[in-house]
Amino acid sequence: MTRQPVIAIIGATSVGKTNLSLSLAESLNAEIISVDSRQVYRYMDVGTDKISQADRKKIIHHMIDIVDPDENFTVSDFAEQASEAVKRIAARGKTPLFVGGTPFYYHALFHKALNSELPYDSEIRDKYAAFANSQGAELLHMRLAEVDPESASRLHVHDVQRVTRALEIWELTGKSPSEIYNDGDKKDFGLDVLYIGLSRPREELFNRITNRLSQEFQSGFVEEVIWLAENGYDEKFRPMKGLGYREILEYYRGKITLNDALINSVSRTKAFCRRQQTWFKKFEPAVWFDLSDEIDHTPEIMEVIKKHLAGEKNAE
Repeated sequence: MTRQPVIAIIGATSVGKTNLSLSLAESLNAEIISVDSRQVYRYMDVGTDKISQADRKKIIHHMIDIVDPDENFTVSDFAEQASEAVKRIAARGKTPLFVGGTPFYYHALFHKALNSELPYDSEIRDKYAAFANSQGAELLHMRLAEVDPESASRLHVHDVQRVTRALEIWELTGKSPSEIYNDGDKKDFGLDVLYIGLSRPREELFNRITNRLSQEFQSGFVEEVIWLAENGYDEKFRPMKGLGYREILEYYRGKITLNDALINSVSRTKAFCRRQQTWFKKFEPAVWFDLSDEIDHTPEIMEVIKKHLAGEKNAE
């Protein structure tokens, strides 16, 4: 199989992926494919740091605003639709450029995703979510470890959403998610990826997260969440449990102050940042660049990218 070479810009939240991607896209005659599990949802703009409409007119973006917050959108959906986007972009003589910070989306697309669609059941999911709320995330994680040690070792103890999803799959199918994946028929999308990894020291990332969230809270994030809730898109739906959205909903319900919502959002985002750093370290092939030195690494990055697109191997 002749594999389509593609580039993916990875790194933790707030590291600077978006600004670099816009610069690279112009030089590469590229179109960007967003790899973000929240930017796929319409109406969730400020809190997901979605690219502006003006920038989308300059550089075409895919996998943004494709479903409503009350719709199920799976990893398999992403892999299928993103791979189709690659074909359309390449057919028009342009370069596919993946950008985003959702590790399991990358894994599904570039490291073989299951062909079969796994079942959903909101009642089972809610049951396990309620268990986590009443008994704690640690006990929920221990429950997963009993039925699927492999998944439990991969998932963080406080990643309640994915731990819940793993238990939901186990209950519906009678098989653990890792067993399903290891034994299942997997689909190869025929893509040859090179990851361009961006990094900064953790303390610098944490400062950038705090500043960005503080700005978002002052620039329409609160109003966005309230509008969503008042139009029926509330905490019943998975996207509304995302970073910042859950905390602002708690403020809207009168459970916490707005300042507490900001503090809790920053804390939860920092925890997610730590997990991203752990996950992305395992991605390969990857060439990493430290952005903390304030040097413009664009020429060096372009050289690495051009070698990959030409079929040359980069020194990693």
